[in-house]
Amino acid sequence: MLILLTNDDGIHAPGIEAMWRELVKLGEVVVVAPETVQSATGHGITIEQPLLTSKVTVAEGFTGIAVDGRPADCVKLAINQLLPRQPDLVVSGINAGANVGINVIYSGTVAAAIEAAFLGLPSIAVSLFLRNEVPTDFAGAAIYARQMIDQIQSQGLKGGQCINVNLPAIPTGGKPAGVRTARQCTRPWVDTYDKRVTPRGREYFWNSSVYALRETEEDTDVAALRDGYITVTPLQFDLTEHKEMAQWAGREWKVAADPTHAE
Repeated sequence: MLILLTNDDGIHAPGIEAMWRELVKLGEVVVVAPETVQSATGHGITIEQPLLTSKVTVAEGFTGIAVDGRPADCVKLAINQLLPRQPDLVVSGINAGANVGINVIYSGTVAAAIEAAFLGLPSIAVSLFLRNEVPTDFAGAAIYARQMIDQIQSQGLKGGQCINVNLPAIPTGGKPAGVRTARQCTRPWVDTYDKRVTPRGREYFWNSSVYALRETEEDTDVAALRDGYITVTPLQFDLTEHKEMAQWAGREWKVAADPTHAE
């Protein structure tokens, strides 16, 4: 099995190295990841600039290809130009920080997995919730991630499908409370900003928001992760509001011959 591994924290991030060490137990792993941190870049791609690439060796671990672009760029370029053949699976992560709730929209980690699904490949995004009072254990998280990836595949992950997996913050040697299949929380996140002034009198703002797993409906990914569970959420990239389609399709529309004199 050929696995494409990418992320949005950059090719030198500890999460991708930990994930690589576990994925090689499942098959051949090729790493194509951003050269620099691309967190919260969403599904942006590079159009007006060239995508520079370089081969790098991460610590004493893997040798991969760094791309001077965004996570979705990495997947596009890997599949179109860099891999010897189509991968059997695309994995994005492990991201340093949860990608549940509204973060799914902003996440470069999830965007890379969604891009793979666009292209007809099975994909899995993996993220780790971080808490200040719990030391980050990427190696331990990667073990659980690999177990989830193995089970998701064995249960029939198909091309074009994308699964979002989030791991709870657990101390070294600890265990998650279990696994829950949960829907994405859609409650809005309210941003906060620090307002400042430059020495020349121009105002500027720093986004000072700190994401937290707040109270929400109990069937959501936010609630399950908050309670210490590994969350599994199938995602789709069709943004059509299908419940509204019938209502809108049945409406009558007018097109004026002269738009400036439309009734």
